[in-house]
Formats: sequence, C-alpha cells, structure tokens
Amino acid sequence: MTGHVRTPTPPAPDLGVGRRAAALTVTALAVGGFAIGTAEFMMMGLLPLVAADLGVSVPVASSAITAYAVGVVVGAPTLTALATRWSPRPVLLGMTALFLVGNVLCAVAPDATALVAARFVTALVHGAYFGVATVVARSVALPGRAASAVGTLMAGLAIANVVGVPAATALGQAVGWRVPFLVVAGLGALTALGITVLVPRSTAARVGLRAELAVFRQPSVWLFLAVVMTGFSALFAVHSFVAPLLEERTGLTGGGLAWALVVFGVGTVVGTVLGGRLADRRSTLVMVGSLTSTAVLLAVLVLASTWAPTALATLFALGVVTFGAGPAFQDRVIRLAGRGGSLVSAATHGAFNLANAIGAVLGALVLQAGLGVTAPLWVGVGASLTGLAVLSVALRVERRRRPGTPATGELPQQRASSSRTTPVTAGR
Repeated sequence: MTGHVRTPTPPAPDLGVGRRAAALTVTALAVGGFAIGTAEFMMMGLLPLVAADLGVSVPVASSAITAYAVGVVVGAPTLTALATRWSPRPVLLGMTALFLVGNVLCAVAPDATALVAARFVTALVHGAYFGVATVVARSVALPGRAASAVGTLMAGLAIANVVGVPAATALGQAVGWRVPFLVVAGLGALTALGITVLVPRSTAARVGLRAELAVFRQPSVWLFLAVVMTGFSALFAVHSFVAPLLEERTGLTGGGLAWALVVFGVGTVVGTVLGGRLADRRSTLVMVGSLTSTAVLLAVLVLASTWAPTALATLFALGVVTFGAGPAFQDRVIRLAGRGGSLVSAATHGAFNLANAIGAVLGALVLQAGLGVTAPLWVGVGASLTGLAVLSVALRVERRRRPGTPATGELPQQRASSSRTTPVTAGR
C-alpha cells in the first residue's frame, strides 16, 4: 500500500468572502442538500399512502422511485454540461427553481403517471446541484478548509436520512402525502433565498465544457471513480439488508430496527463532518483508513450482530468511517480537475449511486444463493479490500502524473496559496 501523504487542498477560485460569509454560504447550500436528500428518500415512507390515494398498487406507485433514479442519471451529466455556460450563482438558482416546481407538481399530481413524470423532473437537478454546489463550497472556503466545506455541504444530505425522511413520513401519515412535497418545495425556496443573498456574483469559478471534460483524460480520475464504485458498494451490500440481519441475529423488530437505522444515520452525519475536517490535512489517510476500517468493521459485525448493543455500536462506527471518506474523494477528484470541477464532481455522485446499486445486487445474490444473512457482510469485506487495491493503484498513477510533487504531497501553487490566512471580505 502506498504510504500516507499529506494532501492540502489546492487553491480554489477565490470568490472573495470572509469567514462568517463562507460558513453561511455553505450552510445555505447544505439546506439545499437536505431538501434534495429528503425529496429523494421520503417516497419510500410515503409509498403506501400514495398508492392508496391514487388508487394503484404499491408496485405501480413505486415507479415514482424508479423515475427519480433515472432522472438523477440523466440530469447529472446533462445539466452540469449545460451549466458550464454560466457562472455558479444563476445555475444554482435555476436548479433550485426547477426543484421547487418539480415538488409542487408532485404535490398536485392527479394520477400515478403525472407523479412519475414530476418525480423525474425533480430528480434532474440532484447530481448537477451537488456538482456545482461542491465547487462553490470549495471556492468560498478559507485556505486549507476546502474538504471541510464539502463535508458540511454533504452533511445536509446525511441529515436528510436521519431527520428529513422520518419527519416527512410522519407528516404524510398525519395530514396526507401531498403536504411533505409542499414542505420540501418550501425548503427549495429557502435555499434559493440563501443563494441569492450569500453566493457571490463573481464568475471566477466559470469554466467551459471543454475544460470540464479534459479532466476525464486523466487515468487517475477514472481510478478514483472506480474506488468509489467498488469500495462504497461494501456499505450498500450490507445496509440494503441490515433489517433481516438484525431480525435474525439480534431479534430486533419494528421500533428496534427503526432505532438501529437512526443510530447508523447519526454515524453518517458525524462521519461526513469529521471526515471533511480530517481530509483538509490528511485526505489520503482518510481514504485508506475508511476502506480498511470498513473491511474490519464488517468482519466484526458478523459476531457483533448477535447482541443488540454491540450491533448498534458497530453500525454507528460503520456510518462514521464510510461516510467520512465522502468529502475526501470529492475533494480529491476536484483537485485533479484543477479548474472548475462541476462535471467530475457530478460524476463522483453518480459513482456513489452506482455503488448503491452494485452493493444491493451483490448482497441480493448471496442471499438468494442461501448463504445466510451474514453473507452480505463478507461481500462487503471483499468490496472494501477491492476498493483499497484500486486506491493503491490510483495513488501511484496520481504520483507519476506529478513527479515534482514534494513528500508532503503539496504542489508548488498549493504552498503559495496556503500562505494566505486572511480572506478578502469583498462586497457582493
């Protein structure tokens, strides 16, 4: 395995904001992430209510979930590529407007077909929003804090699973499934207001499509995306089937299972925030440590899953170490892009979604083969180790691309940038 190196963040385009303004800007973007995450996953909890109200079966209503997934795949590269013609601020405002309209259309959908179409429209902004927002978050961050900014942004998505989705489910059960969509649309409006007030008008981060595409000529970019697809599939091979694992091994059912998922969700929030802060100084260590720890924890869970307290503790730790690497991977691929990075950032989100699908399929295969409820854990161990091997190759390729890089992993322009300690507090 390649040795750990310190990899400070390279200079992002300076949009001229101070410490407080930077924090508020990233928080506003994180609210958008929270809204998008809630919109994506709340359909699972609302599905029976939607089916009953629209007079269709649950499988038919679930087409709205599939439509969202398709929308993410279509929208991420398409909207991000189109967005290269404008600066980030109007692009983000346009995306939040489309998100708001899509959720209102969901709320007023007269039938299942209209709901499916509205969900597709809503999902178009998912990957593209995070791609552009990630670049903006890095741009307004203080020197050496780019990964932390990415972690704060992604925490909005993690919190959505812990708070947003259960709240939307409870609200839907209390007053009807249409109301949560209106509330999420309101969050979209709140995000748009925050972007209008806080995101600078500067076009410093604007990069043409040709420059955005050029980064994909680098083998190391594809290797890092492959690490995400393989390494993170370990988590989803287990998370997709954690309910039967805990039911059979610990006897947890109903409310106990719900609390287990909450514990895991809290771990993902903690990991996302802490992982971003650690990645500012030791991004390689975070990535290597995450994949290694994931493999170890999944093996431990084979035994820990026989007792509820140890199972919950292991799930919490698993949430921390897996999601803790997200900001590090996001920041690394954008650093490889040099300028811009919206498209490669969106591609990284696509890789996470593919990891979700790959892990779920692999877990289902071993369960269908009758290998037992712990079999997905061993699939996860193998996926983590595979990701670790690919990461080792990616780091070597990255180093060969930068033969002049010092032992600290810091590029000459990074050292010059890191000397800046006082941000410019320019007006907007």
